Amino acid sequence: MTKHMAKVATVDPVWTRICDEARAAVRDEPLLGALIHAGLLHHPTLERALAYRFSMKLASGEMSEQILREIADEAYGSEPDLGQAARADLVAVHERDPACHRLLQPLLFFKGFQALQAYRVAHWLFVQGRRDMAYFVQMRASELFGVDIHPGARIGRGVMMDHAHSIVIGETAVVGDNVSMLHSVTLGGTGKEDEDRHPKIGNGVLIGAGAKVLGNIKVGDNSRIAAGSVVLMDIPCCKTVAGVPAKIVGDAGCDRPASEMDQLLHNS
Repeated sequence: MTKHMAKVATVDPVWTRICDEARAAVRDEPLLGALIHAGLLHHPTLERALAYRFSMKLASGEMSEQILREIADEAYGSEPDLGQAARADLVAVHERDPACHRLLQPLLFFKGFQALQAYRVAHWLFVQGRRDMAYFVQMRASELFGVDIHPGARIGRGVMMDHAHSIVIGETAVVGDNVSMLHSVTLGGTGKEDEDRHPKIGNGVLIGAGAKVLGNIKVGDNSRIAAGSVVLMDIPCCKTVAGVPAKIVGDAGCDRPASEMDQLLHNS
């Protein structure tokens, strides 16, 4: 590979766009200049900016910013998928949330995105066997963002947590790629059972506000769960469920519910 080809291969369009947006934001609002420079423009990569943001937000009298920064830098340095997942999450928020007009917004202002990235570092720690540190990160993210994700849960890429207040995801839950969920969603158990006890959410699923999915059940790809529903049984692919307990009320209505974000129940 020539030197020119190597340079082209390292181009990061997401990070380039974020930096362009950051410079424009400083011009428009100089009082945010220090925050934007420290959080974004002083860093050479998105991964370094994410590690900085992680450490600044989660630091406390119990755990210093420096220690948390070292943990996050190690995580992003040793696991490239963390950065790629963050890019997919950023694009998902930008594409699906009408209140998101720039990629820098989730990085700086959206607690759903920031809580999800904190979970990703916690999950890396959990997999590395550093479980007490993973639980510490879970605790701090819950305290700060109102989002409680067990570090043992497995969450795919391109996930959007809109508003994100009071989201709870249990230890053995699995969330697929390109899922969208709104505030007050619970992916929980049904009692004190051990082992595999939490839901398995397929790819492309849309979970409405306040929905509860309970137990070791499967929600098929590209399905929709209506707001306020309580899901206690398996859901096939490409269906819409609603109610307490939730029942199938029709097809999903489109090929990509999580991307379309259409939460209306249409008459067939």
